Amino acid sequence: MTDSSVPPVRRAARDAADARFPCEQCGAQLVFTPGTTQVTCTHCGHVQLIDIEADPDTAHVEHDFDAVLRGLSGDAQYEETKVMTCQSCGAQTEFPEGTQAAACPFCDTPFVTSTGIHRHIKPAGVVPFQLDERTARTAMTTWLGRLWFAPNGLREYARKGRALTGIYVPYWTFDADTKSAYTGQRGDAYYVTVRVTVNGKSQTRQVRKISWSRASGRVARFFDDILVLASKSLPKRYTDALEPWDLAALTTYQAQFLSGFAAEGYQVELPDGFTEAQAVMARQIERDIRVDIGGDEQRISSVDTDTRDIRFKHVLLPVWMAAYKYRDKTYRFVVNGQSGKVQGERPWSAWKIAFAVVLGLIVAGAIGYVAYLSNDGSATAGFPK
Repeated sequence: MTDSSVPPVRRAARDAADARFPCEQCGAQLVFTPGTTQVTCTHCGHVQLIDIEADPDTAHVEHDFDAVLRGLSGDAQYEETKVMTCQSCGAQTEFPEGTQAAACPFCDTPFVTSTGIHRHIKPAGVVPFQLDERTARTAMTTWLGRLWFAPNGLREYARKGRALTGIYVPYWTFDADTKSAYTGQRGDAYYVTVRVTVNGKSQTRQVRKISWSRASGRVARFFDDILVLASKSLPKRYTDALEPWDLAALTTYQAQFLSGFAAEGYQVELPDGFTEAQAVMARQIERDIRVDIGGDEQRISSVDTDTRDIRFKHVLLPVWMAAYKYRDKTYRFVVNGQSGKVQGERPWSAWKIAFAVVLGLIVAGAIGYVAYLSNDGSATAGFPK
């Protein structure tokens, strides 16, 4: 819970070379405390409030997509930060102040941090971590406990391994107003009675047929906050499985929320992100058209969509992450830092699989033997031995 008596943190000056938030009592680094709007001193334990802007709606303000692409938005939408680029997987990560050596949170490759300057569209909003590392670890351990065929060493890693890495993962959200004209066909089902011969006997049967008629029309839909992953460092099927995210919890981007955590720079550029959003919109528009055509079946011949008022924002969402190496391969696990939902890759234990196969054969053999004895007894019942 946030204590109203706690003094607000004074944000230190931030430029391309530094992002540090000193404790007002001892000068040590302040680190964000998940589930609060506070930062805590790593040295003396002093707590200070994050000075969140008075208007929370600024976290939900979208920017004009076309204006940014044409370079008309100026430098106001951009910022420069220090990043490390992993030579193994290519992830671009901004680490907490003072980090000198670390392992890449995406592939577990060790490195000594070397900084480069990354100029990018700055985040408009952030969903701060709600779960601390201990809670996320418990969620991951519980999830791993259900993977019976995973190696025992994986569970030991979860119990005794190094702490999970808290990382803010980049996303785009897109809004758009669409109007679509379509042509196609409507199929209405009807049934006819036919006579067929089955096993030499004449029978009647109902056969389903479709009557097709031309169809055309228009559908309209406003899309709000289509979420597109802007990272290439994580398997998309796992990050998609972390959904849903409660974007109502977005708050105005403040660098203090990132203090003590890593933050990944986006690798999916804005135009490519919108291309993916268009694919999402196209699937929904197709569903709308099928509903509009009606009938029992539909055929869509053409769709012409006019997309206007495209807006976007860059947001950061919280993920706890672990990378586990097993037989020279890296396996990654991710925990939604807002809801605790877990997804990940998993190695398979060869001996556990072999044991299960052998056990299955033994059980099947035992069942077969019991069945044989039962059948043999009934077959010989009433006859002299």
